[in-house]
Amino acid sequence: MEKRSILFSEKRILPLVAIVTSLVVAGVIIAVTGSNPFKAFYALLQGSGLAPKATYAGYKNMLTDFLGYVNFLTPMIFAALAVAVALRAGLFNIGVSGQMLVAGFSASVIVGYSSLNAILAKPLVILIGMAVGGLTGGLLGVLKHRFQVNEVVSSIMFNYIFQYVISFFIYIFFVDPVSRQSRAISQAARLTLVDVQAGNLKMDLPLAVVPALGAVILVWFLFQKTKLGYELKAVGFSPTGAKYAGIKVGSSMVTAMTISGMLAGLAGVSYYLGYVGSIQPRVLVSTGFDAVAVSLLGGNHPVGILFATMLISMIGKGSTYMKSAAGVDPEIASVIIGIILVFSTCNMMSLWKRKRR
Repeated sequence: MEKRSILFSEKRILPLVAIVTSLVVAGVIIAVTGSNPFKAFYALLQGSGLAPKATYAGYKNMLTDFLGYVNFLTPMIFAALAVAVALRAGLFNIGVSGQMLVAGFSASVIVGYSSLNAILAKPLVILIGMAVGGLTGGLLGVLKHRFQVNEVVSSIMFNYIFQYVISFFIYIFFVDPVSRQSRAISQAARLTLVDVQAGNLKMDLPLAVVPALGAVILVWFLFQKTKLGYELKAVGFSPTGAKYAGIKVGSSMVTAMTISGMLAGLAGVSYYLGYVGSIQPRVLVSTGFDAVAVSLLGGNHPVGILFATMLISMIGKGSTYMKSAAGVDPEIASVIIGIILVFSTCNMMSLWKRKRR
């Protein structure tokens, strides 16, 4: 019992160690380049609306910056939860970005370019995202279960298939001749209310943050309070042991990947029909890959993922302002995230080995 409590405490402490160590290493790198690391880190807070700037542009203040930050982090919450659900069953869904793309494209074509009003369009966008994402994720689970196709390989291959097939259709049928991206969707279908004026402010209101927080609660309930969550955990820990315990391992894998895909689909619609409002052909957004770092940093726990998302998104969102305020290249933000991923992975692997012993 004492050993279990020690491991549980370490599981909470190790992410903090990874964050602190990563910031120290990043601070050394920034200092070597001739910039002030404390000023750079404070600029990350300012760029995310978590600290006040010296001056603001017209119609902007700290609140509008913060709402932009929330809009930016919302897809990451869904994406990191998608990774966590798959990992709980011992699977690695590296295809979150591809599932985001196909869900976002499907919702754009079916609803985004229609004349539906907002009351019908917005819920339908969410339902389509869940359905399309669930189908693509479930397909990966079926390939794993029926044909023993490694989910990492299949998800990477599907990433490329979705990326180029969807790019073809955008260029042929839905391209904007000016931006060379997909045509902008209707405001009725968009999950972000853009340039909402309140007093002398214009702000973006991210509607998808509400279902994102709901997803955190539901995934926590799934993991902690349901038979399915227990079965997924058993399959992830030992498929052979789970099989002898009477758990249907194959069905659990398919179910885990389906739920993971549904969350990835929600990430897709909240990104493409929320944060940006269009799709850039031939590009897979980094959100699905950064979600791996977020999930590991959060210990694959929904609440931990929420706080890890806030941290990683703050680094990504504030990197542009860090350039202007502290003179630090925004690529340093990617370096910080990469260092956090390395330390988080090493710490989680160390904890896993201790548990196995």
